[in-house]
Amino acid sequence: MRKINDIFYSLQGEGFHTGRPAVFIRFAGCNLRCPFCDTSFDDFREMTDDDILASACAYPARFVVLTGGEPSLQTDDELIARLHAAGFEVAMESNGTHRVPSALDWLTVSPKRPWHQGAENIPGRPIDELKVIFDGNAHPNDFLPPTMPHPAPRLLLQPCDTGDARRNSLIIHQCIDYIKAHPQWRLSLQTHKLAGFK
Repeated sequence: MRKINDIFYSLQGEGFHTGRPAVFIRFAGCNLRCPFCDTSFDDFREMTDDDILASACAYPARFVVLTGGEPSLQTDDELIARLHAAGFEVAMESNGTHRVPSALDWLTVSPKRPWHQGAENIPGRPIDELKVIFDGNAHPNDFLPPTMPHPAPRLLLQPCDTGDARRNSLIIHQCIDYIKAHPQWRLSLQTHKLAGFK
């Protein structure tokens, strides 16, 4: 049984796959507590892998995003294999502090080191996309692992939604200025919030 917060169908709102239709499987629970997290950890239902597959297969897209919470705490090779057998391309969004299944098709790591000292990145497979949430305080390089993985992942800088429109605007402009000075980075916006969809 796995603790599932929600399974829903939408568009990927951020990162490299922005705008792509996806089935989101949101796992409950996380080993970190970040101040900007917008996920409830108290609401979940226990589901078997059969239940999860049935829910995911009800939608037309065959791209699934495992998110949370921290999905690596509950995801294993067996679930990935079953999703693959059902025709899904499988992506995961992780904080990178726990080993992930090697058979994932796409791994986004969003490191949380400035908020959690000692939260080192140990993904266990190459990172496809490293997404830094920038709140205007910590320097983007503070989030990066001491040694950049090879091959280097795509580097995305995402403004943190603080709930304060004026501060959010300032943070976005700080991100833009940083990326213009460091062109190996790209801007990631939470388009689902801008466009008003889940």
